[in-house]
Amino acid sequence: MTAAAASTATVLSLIADDMRQVDAVIAQRLDSGVPLVGQVSRYIISAGGKRLRPALLLLVNRALGCDSAQRFNLAAVVEFIHTATLLHDDVVDESTLRRGRATANASFGNPASVLVGDFLYSRAFQMMLDAHDMRVMAILADATNVIAEGEVLQLMNMHDASLDEAGYLRVIRSKTAKLFEASARLGAVLAGAAPDIEEACASYGQALGTAFQVIDDVLDYDGDTTEMGKNLGDDLREGKATLPLIAAMQRGTPQQRDLVRHAIENGALEELDSILSIVRETGALDVTRAAAAEEAQRAIDCARRLPPNDYSGGLVQLAAQLLQRRH
Repeated sequence: MTAAAASTATVLSLIADDMRQVDAVIAQRLDSGVPLVGQVSRYIISAGGKRLRPALLLLVNRALGCDSAQRFNLAAVVEFIHTATLLHDDVVDESTLRRGRATANASFGNPASVLVGDFLYSRAFQMMLDAHDMRVMAILADATNVIAEGEVLQLMNMHDASLDEAGYLRVIRSKTAKLFEASARLGAVLAGAAPDIEEACASYGQALGTAFQVIDDVLDYDGDTTEMGKNLGDDLREGKATLPLIAAMQRGTPQQRDLVRHAIENGALEELDSILSIVRETGALDVTRAAAAEEAQRAIDCARRLPPNDYSGGLVQLAAQLLQRRH
């Protein structure tokens, strides 16, 4: 286990008992009279992952001195929404590998993945009603809508080599960071936090989610396939102009810019080795890691506004160790 993985495990151990309760809720609410629904849902949920989004809700709730009974239900809701986006993402991206094994669409087909994703979304909205709180429903409904907009925006940006850093950040703050933000905000709302503390928690989630995605985009060009559990160069194959490529075009020679532009516009995976060399030679990976570090520091600053305890310390630690992430 890497130092970063060990650090994350230490933080998550703070809420291990809570996560077991969340797992029980997930298992119960995956029950369906249609066998394929349960089969596909369990396949992707059992694939592992850190479950950072539900963990974030639980850590924030505990950091604010609360142990709301609804935290287990809403943590499961957040995980269902995230899982639904993964099912739909893999179909759109034509992905074949996630977390080291075949994607659900590769195993069960695209129609089953899309429809089970729809089931998870609708089950999540059923579960939201249990909170009997319109504010909770508004946060989750807004988040789900923004995530969908982010997905469409990313689709529109495919093979667009003119995308700049601002456009890139707009996508990831919608597509990835929004659910982190909603998870942290829900933890604060359940605790009845004051508006300024709620906003600090939401800002923490947004910053953490942004840093998480930026590092994920670095790993697509500087990661290990075995550790990541996905294929190196998937973003390039899909024609995604992520920050490493944007920075490489800004810093490269005209010939290097032309090669990167061509690869983005054509999803030219056969040029992956050349692209890897360019992003390293131009310092694009360092630029991208610096952008992630800035977001991580923003998250740390927000977490330090919470009452000092093991849980708020865990939130600081989560953001600090994110930059050492290798998968």
